[in-house]
Amino acid sequence: MSKKSAVEKTSQRENFMKSVDERTNLAGANRLEVLLFSLGFDENTGRDEVFGINVFKVREVLNTPVITRAPDMPPAVAGLVSLRGVMVPVVNVAKFCGMTVKKDPGILIVTEYNKQTQALLVDSVEHILRMEWNEIKVPPPMLAHQFGGLLTAVTEIHDNRIVMILDVEKVLAETDQFGKDIDELKGIDKIDADLTILYADDSSMARKQIKHTLDHLGVQHIGTRNGSEAWAVLMDLKERSESLGKPIFDFVTAVLTDVEMPEMDGYVLTKKIKADPVLSELPVLMHSSLSADANVSMGKAVGADIYVAKFSTKELSDAVKLLHKKSLEREALAKK
Repeated sequence: MSKKSAVEKTSQRENFMKSVDERTNLAGANRLEVLLFSLGFDENTGRDEVFGINVFKVREVLNTPVITRAPDMPPAVAGLVSLRGVMVPVVNVAKFCGMTVKKDPGILIVTEYNKQTQALLVDSVEHILRMEWNEIKVPPPMLAHQFGGLLTAVTEIHDNRIVMILDVEKVLAETDQFGKDIDELKGIDKIDADLTILYADDSSMARKQIKHTLDHLGVQHIGTRNGSEAWAVLMDLKERSESLGKPIFDFVTAVLTDVEMPEMDGYVLTKKIKADPVLSELPVLMHSSLSADANVSMGKAVGADIYVAKFSTKELSDAVKLLHKKSLEREALAKK
């Protein structure tokens, strides 16, 4: 590699986080920006696959500093790095995906989501690509199985390459950094309420944990994989409520939605719900790993009633209990 190209790549990594304010305006427009990266040439498949991660989750990209090995860590965790005095776990993504690569990866993508900081060890980064969520699809079963269920979405870009977006919640769960709050259920009382919550999340791990929490609370639920599927369910429930002359609350009490989802994101789903005269009174809980203040503000701007950061079992449980209280108040008013 020439000195010039090395400098250019370094400059690219240092400056790719510019224009955050502009990216904030993507909320509600069903668009996102994806940082493309490679895990290296996979000797098992004979290909150098392209992966992606939402820029909103990326704090910085840097050359890999010294990694400190630690005992009793999951196999795919390379160790810890010190970033401005904070020890951050490093996940070797290629190893996590079961890939055999020719050289050790040398780039860290430092991410922030689920109120945690962690670093992904990758081979290289390319550039940021602005896309629409309707261009991003649920991965076909064969492709999803190839990477052990780690893909949450796929898309084809202008040069005909397929970009695979990893299920970062699943990565955290299986490296023991995510899902620990599930133990909090031991101290949370059931409510066994007559509630039905429709939830939408493209992460299989997040759907599993949402289901586990709602089951523990004794709440009925309907699960979908993205905003498009959730909207189709809502349209069906709306049709049933109108044909039977019953209020929509007899069929669904609230909607719990992730933000990042293929085909239709949570911002657009929320806007559509709040714009519909029949559905507009349904409470919308935005449930996202994008827990920064700016993202909370974006959720409220499109009409979200409650913002719950992933994955706090207590926060989600408290939000559901608040919905139960409001549901009882609504029923009491209807009887007067």
